[in-house]
Amino acid sequence: MHQKFTALLQNSINVASILGASVTGRRDKRAGYTKVGVRPLMIKGKLCYQLSSFSDTQVFHENIEGESLLPRLGQLLASAFKQAVVFTEEADYHILSGKEGHITILKKQPTHASSSKIAAKDKDPSKGFFSVTSLDHNRAKRYLLAEGTPIPFLVKLGVMGTDGKILPKKYDKFRQINRFLEMVEDVMCHLEEKQKIHIVDFGCGKAYLTFAMYHYLTHIRKMQVELVGIDRKAEVVEECQALAVGLGYEGLHFWIGDIDKYVTKTAVDMMVSLHACNTATDAALAKAIEWQAKVILAAPCCQHELFDQISHPLLAPILKHGALRERLAAVATDAVRAQILEILGYKTCVMEFIETEHTPKNLLIRAVYGGHKKSPQAISEYAQLVQSWGIDHALSRILRDKGILD
Repeated sequence: MHQKFTALLQNSINVASILGASVTGRRDKRAGYTKVGVRPLMIKGKLCYQLSSFSDTQVFHENIEGESLLPRLGQLLASAFKQAVVFTEEADYHILSGKEGHITILKKQPTHASSSKIAAKDKDPSKGFFSVTSLDHNRAKRYLLAEGTPIPFLVKLGVMGTDGKILPKKYDKFRQINRFLEMVEDVMCHLEEKQKIHIVDFGCGKAYLTFAMYHYLTHIRKMQVELVGIDRKAEVVEECQALAVGLGYEGLHFWIGDIDKYVTKTAVDMMVSLHACNTATDAALAKAIEWQAKVILAAPCCQHELFDQISHPLLAPILKHGALRERLAAVATDAVRAQILEILGYKTCVMEFIETEHTPKNLLIRAVYGGHKKSPQAISEYAQLVQSWGIDHALSRILRDKGILD
């Protein structure tokens, strides 16, 4: 079957123009890799591509010659993965691999620029927000929001100077913003069919990532977006709303209030909750589950609830140390959240948000809704975990009260 896929790709895409690719949506959770990234590079004067294959804990790199790329992508889509996005100078190609060998290729406006366009980009600031692909083997990190051209919201938020340079004390924030946008980019394939995407960001705070998400989706990917940022601090929300108006971000709004008080009549496609403290993350997850939001991105913070609950004789050597108990409680909290999402029909992954050298709050729960079918294995694993460790988690209680979780 992969020969058929390869032929279709070769008829649609010029391999020499490929600036990068992302292959996601593994068909089987037992498969070795969760996704594969592709980038071009020059080795001894010849165009090659580096494949980065990600497992849950590791990444493996392999360099292949240019003519081997499309056959390899065809093989991956035929056997292990459901979708891919291939970035070229001319267009973005969104490839969907369905059942019985059916493949769909959607051609969309390009979102990436090659290194050959750097000079033109510098002369036209309005086109300065595309990422740039370098063919150097030891190239600099590619960012979706590139440094060098002023980006209005980053300037207003004090991350970037008016000359386009990142302020020295804000490099960690700049990296965090770009890492988050990479994660947003990875899940957009699940929302491509929507004419307008509705997003809710719970606990947005000063909204660095909220503004970044809106800018990336509307200005770079050219999508229609309605995004609501929610926070309890009135002064912060008012400042964010004023900034959104000043930037002309018509689809970005901010709301003052508690997560569990927010009500919307519009179907929510994506819920974001970044560093909502303790059980506020659970309130946000419960809302998203109730809405059956297609995509969830949640970076938990301050998981204190299970600290006093966890109890098991075999864990005594760990639980007697406060620092170890705290870490175990945080891990158990996120494990329960992920397991509940899987029970309720979400394909879930807990992944590193950003390197621990930048922030210790570095895990993100990514979940994509796949339907109503509950996994018997997930239910069994969840029951064993909560019973053996003697825990009753906030998300479990909220969903039981709503009649969503048995």
